[in-house]
Amino acid sequence: MRSITVVGASLAGLSTVRALRAEGYDGEIVVVGEERHTPYDRPPLSKGFLKGDIDVEELALGDADEYEVLDVQWLLGECAVRLDPVARTVTLAGGRHVRTEGVVIATGASPRTLPGTDGLAGVHTLRTLDDARALRAELLDGLPRVVVIGAGFIGAEVASTAHRLGLHVTVVEALPVPLERQLGREMGLVVSSLHSDHGVQLLCGTGVAELIGEDRVTGVRLADGRVLPADIVVAGVGVRPNTDWLAGSGVQVDDGVVCDSGCSTGIPGVVAVGDVARCPNPFTWRHARIEHWSNATEQAKTAARTLLTGVSVPAPLSAPYFWSDQYRSRIQVAGYVAPGAEPEVVEGDVDSRIFTAVYRREGTPVAVLSLNQPKFFNRLRRTLVPAAAAVAS
Repeated sequence: MRSITVVGASLAGLSTVRALRAEGYDGEIVVVGEERHTPYDRPPLSKGFLKGDIDVEELALGDADEYEVLDVQWLLGECAVRLDPVARTVTLAGGRHVRTEGVVIATGASPRTLPGTDGLAGVHTLRTLDDARALRAELLDGLPRVVVIGAGFIGAEVASTAHRLGLHVTVVEALPVPLERQLGREMGLVVSSLHSDHGVQLLCGTGVAELIGEDRVTGVRLADGRVLPADIVVAGVGVRPNTDWLAGSGVQVDDGVVCDSGCSTGIPGVVAVGDVARCPNPFTWRHARIEHWSNATEQAKTAARTLLTGVSVPAPLSAPYFWSDQYRSRIQVAGYVAPGAEPEVVEGDVDSRIFTAVYRREGTPVAVLSLNQPKFFNRLRRTLVPAAAAVAS
């Protein structure tokens, strides 16, 4: 294999380039990126960058010296629209065909938008650097009333940042308990109470009927009829994997690119990595897309080996891990909160918001949640075992 095209100039894409070179691959690497930016770090977009504490330069994941060593041809501001595994080409929106022997699909995901909001000023999603720049400009402009739709981790981080900027923030969540799917009911209530701890109104169990406004949003009408005044609305209602460009390629798509444990798509010379890759995971006990920073970096090594050897080598057993910074609290989660897993606080106490809880299934630790106890958390995360092993034991 003398040429590899990485579609997606993301953390996952760059990590795969690094892994390919670390494995000794010295052939041509082309990186296609829909954004005009070289790879940058996304987690600060909803925190330090949004608040104005971090500049664009500090988001960069690599520098000119590293990129020179990696010897990559960058095709930025280009969108892939078709993959032909038989002809071994990736077609770009402008009509260019990139010939390649290997393909890394690292196209990530895009935020879901609220229906009927096209062209309505003041309505935002947050996924890209350009999204963050647009939202930051309005937040720093002092528009006072912010409504965040969706109390997931991104929505909560945006709410926390807007609150620290001195704005009036309301969070709307359709589910009765925010984060219940990720943390379970008990700990979902605990973590989401950070909003009320800091005077941010959290409205649960109601959806959004419509946004009000002519040229610019002025309010949010809830499904129960209430109207929330709003100068800025941020929608954090989930993402969808970027797979439309793979139609007709033979690559199996089902809420992401379906892969085996070695990131292979089943088509020789084509692997997937990062948020778009749906791989079997022993911790979740199913095929799953793991939208975590750590997964993108670790999975890239597996994808690179599979691509170069032609043999799908299972990834090292590592518990999914992510973190979130909200209201000056560090939230860390590792493992998978499987159905039936019950949390037990093993250090600290919930009321102080400084604690660590271990989730056990059939007596076996399968997940750990920590607020503001990073050292203790890091010790416990190494003790986790997959949910399937917990059941088997």
